[in-house]
Order: sequence, then C-alpha cells, then structure tokens
Amino acid sequence: MAAIQREYKDRLFNFIFGSEENKAWTLSLYNAVNGTAYTNPDDVQINTIKDVLYLGMHNDTSFLLTDDMNLYEQQSTYNPNMPLRMMQYAGNLFEKYIKENELNKYGSELLQLPVPKLITFYNGVKDTADETILKLSDSFPKGSKPDIEVSVRMINVNHGRNQELMDACEPLKEYSWLMQEIRNNRKTMEIEDAVDKALMDMPKEYVIKPFLDAHKMEVSGMLLTEYNEAEAMELFRKDGEKEGIDKTRVESIKTVMKKLKYTAQQAMDLLEIPAADQTKYLAKL
Repeated sequence: MAAIQREYKDRLFNFIFGSEENKAWTLSLYNAVNGTAYTNPDDVQINTIKDVLYLGMHNDTSFLLTDDMNLYEQQSTYNPNMPLRMMQYAGNLFEKYIKENELNKYGSELLQLPVPKLITFYNGVKDTADETILKLSDSFPKGSKPDIEVSVRMINVNHGRNQELMDACEPLKEYSWLMQEIRNNRKTMEIEDAVDKALMDMPKEYVIKPFLDAHKMEVSGMLLTEYNEAEAMELFRKDGEKEGIDKTRVESIKTVMKKLKYTAQQAMDLLEIPAADQTKYLAKL
C-alpha cells in the first residue's frame, strides 16, 4: 500500500452526517436507508478513519450501530470502482475493530464481526437510476469465478430523486437542496458567489441551517474545495478523452496546483494518477 499522501480534508457530507455533534442526523440517515426506526443517537459509534489515506482516497463517514459496520461515501463524480475502494476502507476498519476489541484473528475460535454495509450517495450530473448495485466482480474478466465479491449500493441523492428516502431523512433532503442550488447558481456566477448565495437562500426552517450558519467559513471552504476538485476531475477526463491521458496529465496537475493551491503530490492524488507514474510527472513539472 502507498504511504500517507495528504492531510485529511473533510467534506460537507461527512461534516453533517459523520460528526459526534450530529449523531441524531446520522441515525436519521441510517433509518431512512435501512427502513428501521432506532431512536437513540448514543447508539451510533463513529469510527471514521481520518489519518490513513491511500492514493488520495479517504473514508468519508463510517459508524457502528447494532451489528452493522456502515461505510457511507458521498461522490459528486460517477465512479464504478467504489467496490474496490470500499473493500480497502472496510479492511482498514476491520483491522481497527480487531485491535480495539483485542481479537485474535490467528486463533482457533471464529471471530464475530459487524456486518459491513457499503453505500455511496451519488449527486453528480451523470444520469443514474435511483439505486444501483455496483459489484467488484464487474472488474474481473467475464466468465471468471472470483473467490471474493463486494457489493455497494449507489443511491442517487440529487434533488428530486428518491423522494421516499428524502422524506424519511430531512437533513439529507436539505443537503440535496443545497447542492442543487449551488449547481443552479453556478450557471450564472463564480463558484464563491454560488456557494454564498445558496447558503444565504437556504430556508430558515431547514434543520441543518443553524449548524451550517454556525460554521459558515468552514462550510464554504469545504464546498469550494469539493466543487473545484470535481471540476478539475471532469476537465481531466474530458482532456484525456480528446487528446490522450499521457499528453494532458502534466497540464492537469499544474492546473490543480494553481487553482486549489495543492502540492504536486496532492494534485496527483486527486487526479488518481497511479503511484508508478507519479515520479516521471514530478520531473516534468
């Protein structure tokens, strides 16, 4: 595995649903996704790993509840490789769980482990179904019989989609509204103004509004970073399709470094440039 690549950068989704302060919202999201009716937020045990990053990937939100180990990821760009990424995240979390509970994975007794529940909340512009099951086996050659499988529920949380789910979780519905409002504003204004206007226009009755207002500078910074990263990734993909990835990587790295004030390493991690190729591109910057 690669070494730690860059410091953890929180996302708004995790800021809302993955903090100790907002465990009631985490529980609401869990209930909506699973059709349950748990009522005690203190039963939620946040266990997100924030200090282990592999190839620029990090675990957004994870928590234990009853017998489930829940891994929740928010994605603004469509990524069919989430089963592979989730498998890596789950491995790290299980290792953490084993150490914290002083379990012996080399012993003769069968370990009892929490059930992994892997979910990606997708709010990108690519049209997808309300819910899609992504499978690791889709990455293997057709006709093969792999000894491992990973399934991830990809739930479309764009505004206007999955209405029943949204009605069951007000914070998720409001988060969805905010992201759509920023996207609408972005058509006529710069991203900084689009974010500020969306936060200002958020209805006063929204349950997440007081929290976002209290952390406005942090929230704005998260949103600006998320949208700039998403736009950089989309530009990288389009350039790669037009001219060939190898011809555009250096310019893409430079663009991300300049626009986001990232180091070369951070930019390459964001663009998911393979570790084996990074050294040669560093030499060209």
